[in-house]
Amino acid sequence: MTHRIFGITGWKNSGKTTLTVKLVIELTRRGWKVSTIKHAHHDFDIDHEGTDSYRHRKAGAGEVAIVSDRRWALMHELTDESEPSLAEIVGRFAPCDLVLVEGYKREGHKKIEARRREGRSSESLAQNDPSIVAIASDFPVEGEQIPVFDLDDTTGLADFIEREMGLTR
Repeated sequence: MTHRIFGITGWKNSGKTTLTVKLVIELTRRGWKVSTIKHAHHDFDIDHEGTDSYRHRKAGAGEVAIVSDRRWALMHELTDESEPSLAEIVGRFAPCDLVLVEGYKREGHKKIEARRREGRSSESLAQNDPSIVAIASDFPVEGEQIPVFDLDDTTGLADFIEREMGLTR
C-alpha cells in the first residue's frame, strides 16, 4: 500500500507540533485514519530509567516491544545502522488515509510551513523549497506565491490538505 504523506515543517518554535495536533484532531473528526511521524533530536527517549523496557534495552536488546490491551510500541536501537529513511518508517505503518509528518525539512513530500512571530528564524523555507505548498502563520505574510493561512485556521488548512492529497468520500 502506498501511503499519502503530507508534512508540517518550520524552524524551531514555529508552532509545528501544535499545528500537527490540531490537524490530527480535525482530520480524524472528519473520519480519516491519520498516522503521524515526528522527527526528533538524536538522543530522544520514550522510555525512562527504571522501566522494564528501559532495562531490556540497556541490557542490549536490539528491539523492544511494549504491549498491552490498549496499545503497543516497538523501539529499535540503532547501533551500527544509520537513521532509517522516511520511506522506510512509513513502510512499517499499518494502512491509513494520511501520514502527517512533523519535521523532515529536506524531504520532497508536500508540506505546510509553520511560522510564528516567536519562532527561531523568520527566514522563509518556502522560498527555496518547491515542496512547500502553503504557509500557516500567526502574522501577516506578503509576497508569497503560495496560499497563506492563519496558523489557527485549522478548518481551512484541513480542507487544503484534503484537496492536495485527493482525500474524498
